[in-house]
Amino acid sequence: RNYLKLEQLFAQADSCSPDNISNNYHVFFNAIFAILGTLERNDIRGELIKDLERLEQHLVLWSQSPEINSSALEENLKQTVGLICTLRSGAPPWASLRNDKLLSSIKQRFAIQGGSSTFDLPQLQFWLNQPEQNVQKSLEYWLSKLAKLEQGISLILKFLRQKSDFDTIATEKGFYQDNGEGLLLLRIKVDNNLQCYPTVSGNRFRYSIRFMLPCEKDGRKYTSDPVEFELARC
Repeated sequence: RNYLKLEQLFAQADSCSPDNISNNYHVFFNAIFAILGTLERNDIRGELIKDLERLEQHLVLWSQSPEINSSALEENLKQTVGLICTLRSGAPPWASLRNDKLLSSIKQRFAIQGGSSTFDLPQLQFWLNQPEQNVQKSLEYWLSKLAKLEQGISLILKFLRQKSDFDTIATEKGFYQDNGEGLLLLRIKVDNNLQCYPTVSGNRFRYSIRFMLPCEKDGRKYTSDPVEFELARC
């Protein structure tokens, strides 16, 4: 869950640039502060190193198969080993962001609902008014401190998602359940024209997928209609 959360936060931060930062600074800084908060509350670096070490072992085993694309595997193995070495060495690169002057000066206001308006943060308004190359330099610097973390998470999730193909599932009343042992991730595809959406619940032994309808009175309700969707069990 932490990897998926961080993946989405990185996507939000990466979508911002000097061209749109004036309107999207909330998106960028909320994402950066959420990433840093997640790293402070969890040992993401330690878990990521362990997962990358397991991936390295699997890649070495796969390299012995004659059916494997050796050049692609070698590139992935090289990237994995490089990330392990970087993440292991000394303090994490993102540790310096805790003492970044601009980030430190605006962080508290971003924790307050509606508190991050530029008239409450003159130092932020000053930064936004800087020449485009200065803003670009700041964005690149902050993201560079998190780049190895983002690359490691992307690599782990890429291989996890490739572990299973999608199967078509047909439900009679919008409900499906199955054995969850050994699964780390469920991927669900639904038709964009479908007038309901999936919700997932369960534990390590079993999981269930129930499709819901938007409802003006109660917010949502169960659908009793047949629903077809695609599911990959990773």
